[in-house]
Amino acid sequence: MTKPEKILIVEDDPDTATMLSAYFEAQGYKALTVSWGNDALKLVQENVPDLIIQDIRLPDMDGYQVVSELRKNTRTSHTPIIFLTERKGQDDKIAALELGAVDYITKPFDMQELSLRVRNALRRASYASLVNPVTGLPDQQVTESRLQEWLDQGHWAVILVSIAGLEAFSEAYGFVAGDDVLRAISLIISNVVDDAGTREDLIGHADRASFVLLTQEDKAQDIRERLASRLEKAFPYFYPVQAVESGQNPAPMRAQVGVVLASSGRYDSPRAVLNAAMRARRTLVATPRPNR
Repeated sequence: MTKPEKILIVEDDPDTATMLSAYFEAQGYKALTVSWGNDALKLVQENVPDLIIQDIRLPDMDGYQVVSELRKNTRTSHTPIIFLTERKGQDDKIAALELGAVDYITKPFDMQELSLRVRNALRRASYASLVNPVTGLPDQQVTESRLQEWLDQGHWAVILVSIAGLEAFSEAYGFVAGDDVLRAISLIISNVVDDAGTREDLIGHADRASFVLLTQEDKAQDIRERLASRLEKAFPYFYPVQAVESGQNPAPMRAQVGVVLASSGRYDSPRAVLNAAMRARRTLVATPRPNR
């Protein structure tokens, strides 16, 4: 049975909070209510909602401060937020949208309209959750679903590209630098596919640090060789110049590639194929040499 989606209502007016809670509970959602901004920030640490309905005027802090803190938290940085407020000024609305709010509704409001906007925001969020937020590529669920379709067609190839040591690199040089690595690798793979693959090829994720390329069997060897060449040239540029030149890199990364072909055996599930690709991985690129 699917769990109901959770809506956090941050509203200091008890009548409005009760009305909203009762309405959304009747619609099949799980409604949580708090009247203080600090209570909202504490609650999301334990119970991350699927959507937040946020008032601006609160007893302890304004709603802008609450949302600003929520956006700093990795767990709630992409949670859809709808402002529901008495403030009708254009500057207020712009301030809310600049914080990443998905909608801004002023009181008095129509409950049916609010319900539709909540439903639409949740639907958009569910679509967004199917792609990696850093690279924009399909996540594991989408990748495996597409691979399942390919299993019955034959002549497929799966190329798994893993970046070993990415977490240590991110801790040493910052998570922004780690995200830059992921974006760069995804671009390299995309360029290789543009040059040597087909329009039907798919690039997705097996996990955060692993990319999956679905292509045709007769394209796999060429693509693998091109990936090896381009990754070897790119890897030194991920590191600070001092780390490369000194040879004292505290967080070495390695690019590992595994290839599985349709002709290499029978696989009864996408997971079996990905596991085989993981076992077949070989290191293509190790700690960069001081070549700049």
